[in-house]
Amino acid sequence: MCGICGFVGGKNISLEQLRAMNDTMYHRGPDDSGAEIYEMPDGRQAGFAHRRLSILDLSELGHQPMHSCDRRITVVYNGEIYNYRELREELPDYPFRSSCDTEVIIAAYLKWGIRCVERFNGMFAIALYDRDKQAVYLIRDRIGKKPLYYWYEDGDLVFASELKPIMACPGFEGAIDRRVLPRYLYQQYINAPESIYQNVYKVEPGSVLRFSQGKLNTWKYWSAGKAYHSAQRERVEDYREAKERLKDLLRQSVKARMIADVPLGTFLSGGYDSSLITAIAQECSDVPVKTFSIGFHEERYNEAQYAKAVSEYLGTQHTQLYIGERDLFDLVESIPRYYDEPFADSSQVATMMVSRLAREQVTVALSGDGGDEFFCGYNIYDNISLAQRLDLPGAWVHGLCSLPGVRRLHMEDRLPFKVRVIAGNREKECKTQFGASNYPACALAMAGMQEENDALSVHYLFESRYRVSDWQIRRMLLDMDTYLPGDILCKVDRASMKYSLETRCPILDVNVMEFSYRIPHRFKYASGDKKHILKDIAYDYIPRELLDRPKTGFGVPLDKWLRGPLKEQLTDYSSYEYLKRQDLFDAAYVSDMVERYLKTGDAGPATGANYSKLIWSYFVFQQWYEAYRGQTAPAVPR
Repeated sequence: MCGICGFVGGKNISLEQLRAMNDTMYHRGPDDSGAEIYEMPDGRQAGFAHRRLSILDLSELGHQPMHSCDRRITVVYNGEIYNYRELREELPDYPFRSSCDTEVIIAAYLKWGIRCVERFNGMFAIALYDRDKQAVYLIRDRIGKKPLYYWYEDGDLVFASELKPIMACPGFEGAIDRRVLPRYLYQQYINAPESIYQNVYKVEPGSVLRFSQGKLNTWKYWSAGKAYHSAQRERVEDYREAKERLKDLLRQSVKARMIADVPLGTFLSGGYDSSLITAIAQECSDVPVKTFSIGFHEERYNEAQYAKAVSEYLGTQHTQLYIGERDLFDLVESIPRYYDEPFADSSQVATMMVSRLAREQVTVALSGDGGDEFFCGYNIYDNISLAQRLDLPGAWVHGLCSLPGVRRLHMEDRLPFKVRVIAGNREKECKTQFGASNYPACALAMAGMQEENDALSVHYLFESRYRVSDWQIRRMLLDMDTYLPGDILCKVDRASMKYSLETRCPILDVNVMEFSYRIPHRFKYASGDKKHILKDIAYDYIPRELLDRPKTGFGVPLDKWLRGPLKEQLTDYSSYEYLKRQDLFDAAYVSDMVERYLKTGDAGPATGANYSKLIWSYFVFQQWYEAYRGQTAPAVPR
């Protein structure tokens, strides 16, 4: 795992400036760096830079930027191509000089063109310059494991693994894209292709961007929706066959991700996904696998004893660290330095802690990310199943309450909260994204936008493109396109790279993902049992009694923090004078809202008036704004 950045166009960026941009990502690659600038025939320049975290071929032969033998092709690349050895066997005519996967990318492109990406199984963000075609390609892996941003303005392109190099680029002004504020406040992250800045975008997962002579065009080579429908034509209806084939694919995926020339371990929470990945890793290893978990002194959140029990059963070399609320709180101020744009998933701080623990012993860690999205594991999927069954009665209630005489009495507002949510869920493009209507309205009002015409909708209004009638499946596909890459994978990437730790996700192997689409949904959600088939495989390795328990997880006590140790800072961020100077939010509305929140806190789950998440999103934005308002990335400690 590394960091890449560069530019193409007429900007007068010096080699010294390119190196300075690259060094803002020192934490992503402390082992080596390279930066080069090339003259193009049309008078433009191309600059490529790379920070290296050495994982495969630790020699100088893995240095980037890397060129083809004839120097036609130049590549900088972040990630891992897990099937690079198999691909290399298909490329006998190329005179390889190294044993790393980067050179396989070059050879594959020379033989198969840009469609070579369809053969890659891995996590990657690639920038490739083809001198013959005078084109630069930006390529992102299928599910968006590796980040890739680009700034496109006035015919010039600047790209990077993080926003820091772009912020450090000469001429970057950093105007905030106000349209994204309501969605960010509501969702707590900013999904591709948008970013917090105007004219700065994320390459979408499964996409290729081609830049030539000042013009951009992009296309998708893979998408969850299309892959799902293609796989459905070859469904595996026999449960035993589906289980054994999935189990074998997981074994292959874990084994491929254990190839490294540096120490490797796994995150082990004691839940189904991380325990299964750890069990398979231990099966593939001749020595005890190093495993890592975080324990919490607050007993209601603590699951460390379960992780320890799984470790003892599997025979891993386990390390756990017990932490308190104060340990997590102390990391809050570092969030803007590593997340670059506002990101308010509060579990990021716990992810930082376990990453720091693992990095003390290993350079690569396997995780169980993806199990919930691909095998129906989130609790919300239970609610979605119920909501679909109640949708017709909800439509009747909504219709009745919409009658002129009844509407004047505001009867729908008097309904119990859960009934009101079902009755109000009438937008066809976001049927699986139901919730309290006051949250979207509040997010819009905070940003000074009373109508969604002025902003991106806080919901994702494209559910119909999945062409799936089952709401659970539709929401799973939506989460694969939004929540998984935009929140979960972003959280893990930034938290782990804070400590120069590479994380690999076996469940997100392309063969596992695409086979999951061939499995009938009833094997995943069996009479209310979420992740049924994945659990069944886990039971083959670990006794059921060590795994079966209510899901706990750790939730940062947002209400306690915001109305306690963060209260003074939140008050400063929400003063009318501060907000008027900032000119991004509705000063009167936000200052009044925060003042009321600080007095009353969350009102209880039955009311739909629990505003701590919105306030936390707002607080994290202001914390980020204070760090970045000068558009210069803050220094990251080496």
